[in-house]
Amino acid sequence: MLKSDAKIGFVGTGVMGAAMASHILEGGYKLSVYNRTKEKASALLNKGATWKDSVADLAKDSDIVISIVGYPKDVEEVYLGKDGIVNNIKQGGYVIDMTTSKPSLAKKIYEAAKIKNIFALDAPVSGGDVGAAEGTLSIMVGGDKEAFENLKPIFGLMGKNIVLQGNAGAGQHTKMCNQIAIASTIMGVCEALSYAKKSGLDAETVLKSIGAGGAASWQLSAYASRILKGDFAPGFYIKHFVKDMKIALEEAAEMGLDTPALSLSKKLYDKLIEQGKEDLGTQALYELYLN
Repeated sequence: MLKSDAKIGFVGTGVMGAAMASHILEGGYKLSVYNRTKEKASALLNKGATWKDSVADLAKDSDIVISIVGYPKDVEEVYLGKDGIVNNIKQGGYVIDMTTSKPSLAKKIYEAAKIKNIFALDAPVSGGDVGAAEGTLSIMVGGDKEAFENLKPIFGLMGKNIVLQGNAGAGQHTKMCNQIAIASTIMGVCEALSYAKKSGLDAETVLKSIGAGGAASWQLSAYASRILKGDFAPGFYIKHFVKDMKIALEEAAEMGLDTPALSLSKKLYDKLIEQGKEDLGTQALYELYLN
């Protein structure tokens, strides 16, 4: 069972991580944080979180370590490096990687942790910056059921739809399903709004109809209004979405599955990266249609 006074460490306090960590702090847990850029953790430190100078220091002083970092290479370094989490957290500890990463890496971390009597879960999320801020993320978990049940109170501080998908790596596979669905949907949202503009319609009025009909979707409700305001700030970075699509394409290829919509979406986002727009939000795809 999870101790009520469990000490939690959080690695990665970016757009998503800062909000997620804040909910844990507000839940009454002792929280330590580490981020490559300390300034990004300043709001959490002002709320009472403790700064750690390294991942190793954080892991040594935590019963549970949660991470949400950038890329699989970052995940591997944070967990499996000499000064990483697995080599420094105490036996019986829990580690939860909430980065969208490779299923094979999640399994690798699980096996390395198991040898040291550490419980590892892969738990990527969906819901963007709004879901992180409101604590309503969808959390997809892979790993042992007992560890999942013990950590449910922690997950409940960050999300509302929390599902154990299966063994290690299952959370990451589920997130790939999520990203594949998004890839096609966000293209449709941007194309629809582009069509509305080119045809001379008032896009806000169009949304009153299609937003309540068969075209309704989370992507439409979350991003259409931002697009019409010219707001392309990242709720989810283009560079991270391309990373996710690349993982999904590689996994699909290994399974012998053709994913033409996913392939097309990645090609379009690759063009935005070529234009230097990798730090914009995924809704910036709209700009590509109008150029």
